[in-house]
Amino acid sequence: MSRIQLEPAYVLHSRSFRETSLIIEALTRGHGRVAVVARGAKAARSRWRNVLQPFRPLLLSWSQKSDLGTLTAADQVASPPALQGQSLYCGLYLNELLMRLLHRGDPHAEVFERYRQVLFELASEAPPQPLLRVFEKHLLDAIGYAMMLDREYDSGADIQPHKWYQYKPDRGPVACAGPGKNRVSGEALLALHNENLQAASLPELRMLMRGVIGYHLGDKPLASLSLFST
Repeated sequence: MSRIQLEPAYVLHSRSFRETSLIIEALTRGHGRVAVVARGAKAARSRWRNVLQPFRPLLLSWSQKSDLGTLTAADQVASPPALQGQSLYCGLYLNELLMRLLHRGDPHAEVFERYRQVLFELASEAPPQPLLRVFEKHLLDAIGYAMMLDREYDSGADIQPHKWYQYKPDRGPVACAGPGKNRVSGEALLALHNENLQAASLPELRMLMRGVIGYHLGDKPLASLSLFST
């Protein structure tokens, strides 16, 4: 049995377990996505009842001898970002995205830090779409699905701002005749590559990322997308 102490974490999702307990899915900095049983967390007097909530910066401790650990301590270490309205929906979208794309026990410290930063930027009322698109790009990169954005897949030629491309999620951009369904401009691809997103390119990039992420998720779409347009 291993014991993990005071690990920085955020709750991504929770579900009931038996009568008074919860199974907590958390994003941690050093251990990736983990699942732990929080025994008695649903009880009215539980010390964890108001702590194990999404978006709160936590330190978690747990014991682990199988895929499902047992929570032993949970402490909130800072005030959570004040997410409300659209920023709250964006946070829920990020949580579901991480739940679906990250494997348990596969640590990505850079994803953890980017997630933390994006939450606070969303709370500061920064425009959400550029934040989400760049986060999605880095998440795909971290888990081995890096997007080719600066050159054509088949020819290796540099992406040209004035040209149009069909983006194949399992390969990359291929030059095409002009704008149309499932096509994206070279200008938008380069904007995402350079992480310098302008308002004019955001609708194209939203469509692009929906397609790429949907390809990797398979047949089950993200439920949080029904809340708003990201």
